[in-house]
Amino acid sequence: METTTTIDPAEVAKFEAMAAEWWDPAGKFKPLHMLNPCRLDYITAQIAAQFGRDLKAPAPFAGLRILDIGCGGGLLSEPMARLGAEVVGADAAERNIPVARLHAEQSGLTIDYRHCAAEDLAATGERFDVVLAMEIIEHVSDPQGFTDTCAALLKSGGLMICSTLNRNPKSWLMAIVGAERIMRWLPVGTHDWTKFITPDELFGLIRKAGLDPVDRKGMVFNPVTWGWKLSDRDLSVNYVTASVKR
Repeated sequence: METTTTIDPAEVAKFEAMAAEWWDPAGKFKPLHMLNPCRLDYITAQIAAQFGRDLKAPAPFAGLRILDIGCGGGLLSEPMARLGAEVVGADAAERNIPVARLHAEQSGLTIDYRHCAAEDLAATGERFDVVLAMEIIEHVSDPQGFTDTCAALLKSGGLMICSTLNRNPKSWLMAIVGAERIMRWLPVGTHDWTKFITPDELFGLIRKAGLDPVDRKGMVFNPVTWGWKLSDRDLSVNYVTASVKR
C-alpha cells in the first residue's frame, strides 16, 4: 500500500533548485545561516531540559535519537551529531541529500541522511526521542497531517520542536516584501504568505496530534546588530515551539 504524503511537489522543486548552495553563508540560504545560532540556542536548551542533560558535558546528547525533517544540507543535523546524538536527516528534495552527505563526510560526522518523506519513516515504525521540524510546516500540503506524522514518529515523552512564520500584515511585510523583494535574501516566491500559521493555530494542530505544547518563543531580527535573538513576547514573524508526546 502506498504511503500518503503531505509533500507539496512545487515546494520541493523550489529547494531542489537551490540545493548546491546550502553551505554558502552568502548564498541563497544566507537567512538560515544567520538564524541558525538562534535556532540552536532554543533547540539545545529545550532538549537539555526535557532529557536532563548538561550542555557543558562532553557529548551531552549521547543516547538520544534525533530526526531532522526537511534537513536540507544539514545545518541542524550536524550540530546535533556533534553533541553526541544519533541523527537521521530526511528531506523530500533528492538533490539535498548528496550535498548533506558530502559535507558531513568532510566534517568527520556520521549522519544517516535519507531521501524520503516523514510519512515514509512513520510507516516503517521508526521512533525518535526528538523530532525537529524547522521552517517546514509552511511548505507542506496538509499541516495537520504533517503534525500527526511528527507525533507518530516520537517515542512517549519525546520532544517535537517546530518553527514557522506567523500570518499577519507584519510577517507579509518582513518575510515576503523585505526578505524576498527588497533584501533579496531569498528568491521571490520562496514563501507563500497564505500558508503561514499563527501560534494559536499551530498549538491547535499540535494538541490535536496528541502532543502537549510546553513552550513558544519568537525569533526576532535586529537590524542594528544584524543578528537574531529569542523573545518571550514578540512572536509576530518568526517563532518556534516545543511540545511533548503524552
